Amino acid sequence: MPRSAGSLDLVLGPRAAGQPAQRWVYEGVRAAILDGRLRGGARLPASRDLARQHGLARGTVVAAFSQLQAEGYVRSTVGSGTFVGQVPPDALLGVGRFPEAPASAGRSPRLRLSRFARRVRAFPVLEPRRTRAFRTDLPALELFPATLWAQVTGRVLRRASTRLLLGSEPLGHRPLRDAVAAHLRSARGARCEPEQIAIVSGVQEALDLVARLLVDPGDRVGLEDPGYGGAARAFSAVGARLVPVPVDGEGLAVDARRLRGARVVYTTPAHQYPLGVTMSITRRLALLRWARRSGAVLIEDDYDGEYRYQGRPIPALQGLEADAPVLLAGSFGKVLFPALRLGYLVLPGALVERVTALRSATVRHPPVLDQAVLAAFIEQGHLSRHVRRMREVYAERRAVLYEAAERMLGERLVLSPVEAGLQTTGLLGAGLRAAPVVRGAAEQDVEVTALGGEWRGRFRREGLQLGFAAVPPEEIRRGVEVLAGVLDRARSL
Repeated sequence: MPRSAGSLDLVLGPRAAGQPAQRWVYEGVRAAILDGRLRGGARLPASRDLARQHGLARGTVVAAFSQLQAEGYVRSTVGSGTFVGQVPPDALLGVGRFPEAPASAGRSPRLRLSRFARRVRAFPVLEPRRTRAFRTDLPALELFPATLWAQVTGRVLRRASTRLLLGSEPLGHRPLRDAVAAHLRSARGARCEPEQIAIVSGVQEALDLVARLLVDPGDRVGLEDPGYGGAARAFSAVGARLVPVPVDGEGLAVDARRLRGARVVYTTPAHQYPLGVTMSITRRLALLRWARRSGAVLIEDDYDGEYRYQGRPIPALQGLEADAPVLLAGSFGKVLFPALRLGYLVLPGALVERVTALRSATVRHPPVLDQAVLAAFIEQGHLSRHVRRMREVYAERRAVLYEAAERMLGERLVLSPVEAGLQTTGLLGAGLRAAPVVRGAAEQDVEVTALGGEWRGRFRREGLQLGFAAVPPEEIRRGVEVLAGVLDRARSL
């Protein structure tokens, strides 16, 4: 029988006037079992502890437990304790777990929701399923140095001070903010100091934070089209008017008329999501000029900017000019592993105080121990070594995908020539639609994502998203072969 690690205090219901103590304990424990508060295998408090908790004689509790055991509700083991039976006897007899509501009782009144609660929409949860061709948005988790991470974690915990265990500042653990600032200055060309770094759970929290700080209901917010759906959810929740901005071969199109009145513009310049375009330097400078003239703020999502496979490293938009009106957001989930749930937001100096106030009134401070481990991981050089290793692995997998696609897919699916990131996009040939291709591939254990769901405006193309970073070369080749057959059948329909 499974047992819990220990027993907690047990709350019994009110004792009716004149009710014998033994009967009160018996009925209280029985009710807790039947209504699910005590599950099968749960350990009951020791009779001595329960008696002391409720001011009863121990013999009274022992007698109540004996009756429960005689009726099959609990089982006692000498030297181990008393545990709830796996199948309460009343369940076998069809006895209801909850008392019937009085006939006169009406429906519970509906809770009044705020406008924010009515606007917010659920975001798809990452499913813990087997990695196969061509799952997107994932690093190669099987290659993560888990043993090394465990060693760093052990050293951090063994040396944990009372100050570390106490907590951190609202913007995060200072050693991690120091390490992130140094990493961003070196690897991404950012202009930042540790005081400008806010540690967040990821880009999605950063977007929510910015939306609540900078956007009022009715404000216009520019979003890349097609673009990241999580950004649309975050800004829609605060009542923003979303303005889809087309993306071309140089990135987000800086159209002053379309962007007129926009308070915020969200962009992914290093590796546009989902098309994979890298924003040109000309376009970056034009976007910065527009933002300065209009008084708007740019949110730069650098979600996988560390992984670039061709040409020189391109610095973050935030670092191109001093005091640029840019908030740079990123996450370590795609660099290390998604469950880490740590990211950063680089703030302009004018926003540091306001963000500190907001964090202190909401999360107080992010969980500190994981931050301390990540700080040590970065400071000891493990992050940079891991990124260099993964860049080589992903470059090889990207090359395998493009070679196999050119050989087997031809004009039926033309891949975007991405220079960075963990995935790419393929545009379907004339007469082919994404939905039947996605279904046909899934039937043969190949996972592709339709591009259609990422479009918000009038500019639409039928296409697919294909991840390569998390997929071994042999699985990539199998996936392309399956896709070739699915596209042949789809074209003949």
